[in-house]
Amino acid sequence: MSRTTATTDRASILLVDDLEDNLDALEAVLASLDEPLVRARSGEEAVRALLREPFALILLDVRMPGMDGFETAGRIKRLDGAKDIPIIFLNGPESGSGYAFRGYASGAADFLTKPFDPWMLRAKVSVFLDLHRKNRQLERLLAREQEHLGEITDRLASIEDELRAGVPGDLDSVGKQLARIEETLDELRRGRGQ
Repeated sequence: MSRTTATTDRASILLVDDLEDNLDALEAVLASLDEPLVRARSGEEAVRALLREPFALILLDVRMPGMDGFETAGRIKRLDGAKDIPIIFLNGPESGSGYAFRGYASGAADFLTKPFDPWMLRAKVSVFLDLHRKNRQLERLLAREQEHLGEITDRLASIEDELRAGVPGDLDSVGKQLARIEETLDELRRGRGQ
């Protein structure tokens, strides 16, 4: 991966837990992924962080004083810029299956019980980061296609204007514009791998 690609594909992860030791453990497990890790010690702090910057993934403790993980997830899902960010809930071993159901019902993409297996956590986070990167790549491809389609529309409008004005003054000009349209379409096809 080139340095430019690595920089543009970096994906921040929001770690939300009221206990410093838990945040330290999450950072230790995820440090090898070499992605920015941002800490929040409460649901309120997490919401403020989401309003400041985009994240690829949120690891959210369920049991926190004040606004718990479920309420925090509910607020996150109401934020336009954050509602599609996957949330992995983290909860202690004492919670029952009702917690998992409630977590999924409040928008969780996954649910892990503490103490979690570091390899499992890292693997799950890696999958979500990969999905995030693929979504960004798709967005860039779609934007490029929209740009190409805009160019084609402009060239066709120019040709149409010349044809409406009567016989084009320069048929060679129309031929060149049509050739550029064909080149742009070829570029679109190559971008799609056709």
